[in-house]
Amino acid sequence: MTRNAKSAAATLEQHTIAAIPESERHGRPRDLFTIWFSSNIMPLTFVTGALAPVAFGLPFAASIAAILLGNLVGALFMALHSAQGPRLGVPQMIQSRGQYGMIGAVVVIVIAVFMYVGFFASNLILGGQSINQLIPGVSTDWGIVICGLVSLVITVFGYDLIHAVNKWATVLFGGAMLLALAIIIGRGLPTHFFTAGSFTWGGFIGTAATAGILWQIAYAPYVSDYSRYMPSGDSVRATFWFSYFGVVLGSVLPMILGVFVGLASSNPDQISAIHQLTAGAGWLIMLVFALGIMDTNSINLYGGMLCSITVGQTFRHRWLPRATTRGVVSTIIVAISLIGALAFQSTFLTSYVNFILFLLYVLIPWTAINLVDYYLIRHGQYDVPSFFRPDGGVYGRVNWPTLAIYLFGVGIQIPFVNTTLFEGPVARALGGTDISWLVGLVVIIPLYYFVARARLGRQAGVAAVAPAGSASA
Repeated sequence: MTRNAKSAAATLEQHTIAAIPESERHGRPRDLFTIWFSSNIMPLTFVTGALAPVAFGLPFAASIAAILLGNLVGALFMALHSAQGPRLGVPQMIQSRGQYGMIGAVVVIVIAVFMYVGFFASNLILGGQSINQLIPGVSTDWGIVICGLVSLVITVFGYDLIHAVNKWATVLFGGAMLLALAIIIGRGLPTHFFTAGSFTWGGFIGTAATAGILWQIAYAPYVSDYSRYMPSGDSVRATFWFSYFGVVLGSVLPMILGVFVGLASSNPDQISAIHQLTAGAGWLIMLVFALGIMDTNSINLYGGMLCSITVGQTFRHRWLPRATTRGVVSTIIVAISLIGALAFQSTFLTSYVNFILFLLYVLIPWTAINLVDYYLIRHGQYDVPSFFRPDGGVYGRVNWPTLAIYLFGVGIQIPFVNTTLFEGPVARALGGTDISWLVGLVVIIPLYYFVARARLGRQAGVAAVAPAGSASA
């Protein structure tokens, strides 16, 4: 189905969580490259990269290697989730009902809502700082409010406007990052640049996890929201690779810039530091950062809106809201996020590190269960109408084994975690190295696979016996 891109972008999207009819499918897999590339060109990605030398104390080469490794591995999970969109035509967290049941999925969906609000608020703080650096007469607080309101407008229009914004942003945002790198290198790096920091396995694994694995897996709960409108016949392989390369390149570029700034400046305020280091082009970088926040936060807000509506629809099964409800729910999320951003901006860095580590612990079991179920157990074959039935259809109201495996997956990571709030005994014995995410994946993937296979086998046996029993009766 062909559509005029400009008129589509200016039109209010009418769907929210309902399955997208084939007659309304549009777009091409290559559109996914631009949305995942440009939406990562923002100050939060930049600051996350700076964590390698600033928070984890790594030298330059180790910082770059950890960021590359983490993103190349983590993006595999993200892209596998993206490839589910054209096949099913529903938001990612609605599809979780196929693993957890109608009501059981609420547990992971509420966690996803928390994630969206946290990322939205974190982005707002950095967006406010960027606007303040760009226009000193505008305070950081007012910059936070401006970023929140612009993101709200984009989300109100919905899917097509989000895709359109990211198409034009790709060249501008990518070019600005390359320009910033060129200016910083061209001005001369400090003498200690390549000798500062020291390699530790704890720092290397921590960087790979937070600036790569978690960064990419955090997209998993909503990445297929932006491929669900694409025709179901579109190539799964193309959807995967355009998503993969878009998100890897879009993430690595600003993260590497963050490493450069973290090592080249002693200023603890990374936004102020890059503004100073890029000299006359600092205004352009701040402008791109501010626009990047507005763009990315519209994506976070859109996903948070879909998840919030999904929670409500769980208990009001006939409720499939449209554009008006999207606007109301989005406004509520923006209001909550603004309060959080204004309240916690002074302790941002510590709060942000703890926040993304918490997300790592709760998202790892979810993504493992979802991908194993989709690709290895059901091979993409789901009964979509059952996602919206009050009794959960073939998936039931609560899938207790899956829910138990998920909670077990969260719990088994606790001895391996290392945050400023809590350090597990195993992490302490490993010198502070946090391998909780790896333990979660290694344990949950085979555990869920064998439990799910056994459960489906029992169901198939019951289905095969039932007709014969009825006949003999």
